[in-house]
Amino acid sequence: MKKLILSILLLPTVAYTGKHSPSDGINLAEIRSGTWPINLERDIDRRDTIYSLIFRNQEVMNGVALDTLEFNGLVQLRYFEKALTALQGGHNGDIAQFKNYTLKREDKKFEGLWYLLSLKWSSTEFRQPEADIIRKTIKGL
Repeated sequence: MKKLILSILLLPTVAYTGKHSPSDGINLAEIRSGTWPINLERDIDRRDTIYSLIFRNQEVMNGVALDTLEFNGLVQLRYFEKALTALQGGHNGDIAQFKNYTLKREDKKFEGLWYLLSLKWSSTEFRQPEADIIRKTIKGL
């Protein structure tokens, strides 16, 4: 009888954890859509929260290859936001260098302010309005 009551009490907990698998990501912001998409997602696994910036790799021109920059927790994601803020107030060619990626400011004469995000084998570019969406989304977390 005790086992029956205990199993009935645990059933809602088991059912709840079964709804969300660790691979399910919550889309926080669609920064850019179309041919060259960029999304910011949050993945929640039992105790850990991983934030991911998913983008199309510009190094691959004859196919579609999506790449992911992962941030292990909100603290690392906020460093990314601080780098965007610092580079916005900086100069052409300024670089924010992190352990596994770099973020570079590029001033283009007729197109305005751009950022180049580079990982080991991939990269993507985005404009200032897209950087503002990223910053606003991170500040809202």
